Amino acid sequence: MTRLSSRQTEFVESVLALKAQVATFDCDGTLWSGDAGEGFFSWELDHALVSPEIALWARPRYAAYKAGQVPEDVMCGEMVTLHRGLSEARVQQAADAYFAQAVVPNIFPEMRELVRRLSASACDVWAVSSSNQWIIRSGMRYFGISQNRILAAEVIIDDAIDDARDGAIQNGVITDRLVRVPCGPGKVEAIRSSIPSPPDCAFGNAIWDREMLAMSKHPFAINPNSNLKEIAIANRWTIYQPQSNR
Repeated sequence: MTRLSSRQTEFVESVLALKAQVATFDCDGTLWSGDAGEGFFSWELDHALVSPEIALWARPRYAAYKAGQVPEDVMCGEMVTLHRGLSEARVQQAADAYFAQAVVPNIFPEMRELVRRLSASACDVWAVSSSNQWIIRSGMRYFGISQNRILAAEVIIDDAIDDARDGAIQNGVITDRLVRVPCGPGKVEAIRSSIPSPPDCAFGNAIWDREMLAMSKHPFAINPNSNLKEIAIANRWTIYQPQSNR
């Protein structure tokens, strides 16, 4: 484990001193640098995890999103539902491999230590992300956040579906029926539907975390984008710039 600097240790201790009972963390850009959901999306298209037909649709669709023509929550949902018909085990295996290779080196060491220490103090720690459920599950194994404490962009998984081609039964087949997309106000909705009380501490880096931060007693803007930084300054939220492993 990376040894923390005095600055990193001071940050961790300052959060622990709040004695939080519930803490919620955004993931991409907050627990690690970069966007694991976006990275996995590009990776799976390049590696033909999805069909050529889906890839042919997905690339221009994502370009339209980047151009501001597709809403954030819509795109986040579609980046999950495009896996419809695939085995969940196969997608999870691919997400695990991608995360280990491309994201683990970018984990912020003090954020990893903070999550570990909060969990050890009996704080109820949750990951709340608009990235797909599989990449967030992959990531939370490195933070010790249990799978039942993940609120990510999620679809219903059919336990058994008849395969019309040969009559076989496939277990764990991904559908296109969304459960949730925790983005912006959707993060608040997901938290309220799953957690009995508002978070004592919340951590996020982007404008899509604003509502989650605002509902907490102690909001932390971690590695904030410029628009969230302006909001954090105006509201006197704590701003912290973590240090990458690299």
